[in-house]
Amino acid sequence: QVQLVESGGGLVQAGGSLRLSCAASGSIFSLNYINWYRQAPGKQREAVAGKTSTGSTYYKDSVQGRFTLSRDNAKNTVYLQMNSLKPEDTGVYYCNAHQCGLDYWGQGTQVTVSS
Repeated sequence: QVQLVESGGGLVQAGGSLRLSCAASGSIFSLNYINWYRQAPGKQREAVAGKTSTGSTYYKDSVQGRFTLSRDNAKNTVYLQMNSLKPEDTGVYYCNAHQCGLDYWGQGTQVTVSS
């Protein structure tokens, strides 16, 4: 079992920044298995950033250059630094671990960007 706990969301004005954290515990093999998703009101959940099977980092096109994925192995935590936030970045942000064919999800953290 893998447990994921997100934190760091909040209300921010357009152009501002937030850093989301995803703390992993349990039987997580590698932080490379952790990805970030978001779900805007009335829309499907979408991938925002994560690692590919080859270990490279991917970003959704609309966040490229503004969001940065990082990790702290000692803390078993993955971060998503979000800069130059836009109202369209509003949504619930989830971290996901895909491991051994199973998906694990955190409870989500709300990000609201006001214009």
